[in-house]
Amino acid sequence: MATIIDGKALAAKMRLLIKQGVDDYKQKYNREIGLAVVMAGDNPASQVYVRNKIKACEEVGIKSFSYTLPKNSSQNDVEELVKALAEDDKINGILVQLPLPAHLDAEKVLKLIPTAKDVDGFSAENIGKLAMNEECLVACTPNGVMKMLEHYGINVSGKRAVVVGRSNIVGKPMAMLLLNADATVTVCHSRTKNLKAECLNADILIAAVGKAKFITADMVKEGAVVIDVGMNRDENGKLCGDVDFESVKDKCSYITPVPGGVGPMTITMLMYNTLQAALFRR
Repeated sequence: MATIIDGKALAAKMRLLIKQGVDDYKQKYNREIGLAVVMAGDNPASQVYVRNKIKACEEVGIKSFSYTLPKNSSQNDVEELVKALAEDDKINGILVQLPLPAHLDAEKVLKLIPTAKDVDGFSAENIGKLAMNEECLVACTPNGVMKMLEHYGINVSGKRAVVVGRSNIVGKPMAMLLLNADATVTVCHSRTKNLKAECLNADILIAAVGKAKFITADMVKEGAVVIDVGMNRDENGKLCGDVDFESVKDKCSYITPVPGGVGPMTITMLMYNTLQAALFRR
């Protein structure tokens, strides 16, 4: 049976280190580190995510500023708030909780976040720097995956890595991080021909497609490392990932569970990025 990669335990260890870094920053520069979280509307899932982010801030000593706008807020209302936060020296990082209500143009809002405060790592400049392997704020989930691989001593150099999913949030930055770490990377998506054959070539298989139990045992190479980025509900309403965990766990060498795998690392890396943003601007 595979070694279960415990993202929850690693996240707890990392948060202790981040807290130490935040404490050192406060002592050295005599000021707080601030993270602003902007939400519009009352999406239940978004409310849970925002609460978790505020809780994580409290845990590591980052001051959180939470802004919840009404569901019927205008584009101008949201943009003016983000512009004000961009100019506010107390704010080191800005996060706009997605999805925004359908009538709002999220892309326009996100473009107002300065690169230096883009703690999600989604801006064109941060993605460009990542592609050039330069220092930048890196998308939280892919960066968290790299920290997990590193912690478990999984060397990706020279390995065949397959990323299933090409989103700007996970798939593309994940591929770039693996490439920067000297893996040979294939990105698969809805138009990929013979997906099963591509996955069977993978020494490291990253599933980020958003479909419950999509990756099955017959798609996994014996002894592969399987990282499940998915967060779905199965037919019984139970939380599950993109990987059919029960069938795959006996075939691979390492695997992340859902929940308790990649998820805890994502918010931890948000805290890490907020500290980094403060250090970059010092």
